[in-house]
Amino acid sequence: MGNRILLLSAIFYFCCGALCRGSPGNTDPLYRSCIEKCEVTGCVNGQCFSNCKVVVNGDSSELLQSKCPYDAWMQWNCTSECRYQCMILREAERQREGQLPVKYFGKWPFKRVLGLQEPISVAFSVANLAVHVYGLTSFLYLLHLVLPRRPQGNRGPYYEYGFPWTVFGIACVNYWIWSAVFHARDSIPGEKLHHSSAVGLLGISLIVAIIRAFSLRIEATQVMVAAPIIAFVSTHILYLNFYDFDSGWNMKVCVILGVLQLALWPIWAVYFSHPSRLKVWFVVLVGAMSMCLQIIDFSPIWGWVDACALWQGCMVPLTWLWWSFIKDDASYRTTQLLRKPQNTRKSKKSQ
Repeated sequence: MGNRILLLSAIFYFCCGALCRGSPGNTDPLYRSCIEKCEVTGCVNGQCFSNCKVVVNGDSSELLQSKCPYDAWMQWNCTSECRYQCMILREAERQREGQLPVKYFGKWPFKRVLGLQEPISVAFSVANLAVHVYGLTSFLYLLHLVLPRRPQGNRGPYYEYGFPWTVFGIACVNYWIWSAVFHARDSIPGEKLHHSSAVGLLGISLIVAIIRAFSLRIEATQVMVAAPIIAFVSTHILYLNFYDFDSGWNMKVCVILGVLQLALWPIWAVYFSHPSRLKVWFVVLVGAMSMCLQIIDFSPIWGWVDACALWQGCMVPLTWLWWSFIKDDASYRTTQLLRKPQNTRKSKKSQ
């Protein structure tokens, strides 16, 4: 079930983050003309920008207009600043003409805040990150400090799936960090890290789904399951980053990894009478409905909230519920394992 959330995180990331260089907005002649003029003069519609330099009498001089310190931190240079300002100007013109918004370089036109390109998506990414950090730390606290541990002759807690879930939590934290970075400022390195972390999260999610659904308690068996998936995902990430950054092929790989794990969790919830199986069903069903937001892919409402941001917002409570299920599973399995020796002793006495 936790893998379910992971699946949604990665697949929807691609819906939110893939760059399409042939978008209608950036091929608009008026938009392109605005950019060309801005890069020469450093101004758009009478507003000039300090991160642009203009040529005066053969010398390159920087405009003296005050500049927001966040823009420097977010690396808004003259070209990106001109693209943004011309996009805002062109969308205002389109709105006055009664036309619908269009995408520019694969992304909807958003209003920038404090240098952040998609502030609402950044906020929800940070919220998901915070929930995952809390979920992971509370799970580790429960596992190692609250629940009973094995006798001194053995090491570690009774719960057999503690390590896979810990790796899962770390992968989730890593993914949402890069999600926040990517939505804060669109860049090629940020996009690659976002894609790579999403694929890695999906791979780990599939591993955890197989281990938990088939109750693979022996560490050697868990390693045998994880090894080929890790090898495949690692090769795919290397292929994307160092050979061919093919978004279409990447999407196919993510769909395959996602469908495989999605097939496991509902079957597991039906087959096993787990006391927290309703949480699994809720996350699966609500998560599936939230996918419709990505299918619709509407333009930002008031220039702030688009389908991707709404999906990220839906993930916040689902993530909390998911970690609640993981902790319930750890408590349930520990209770089961502690009861087994007692039942064995009772059966011997009765004999």
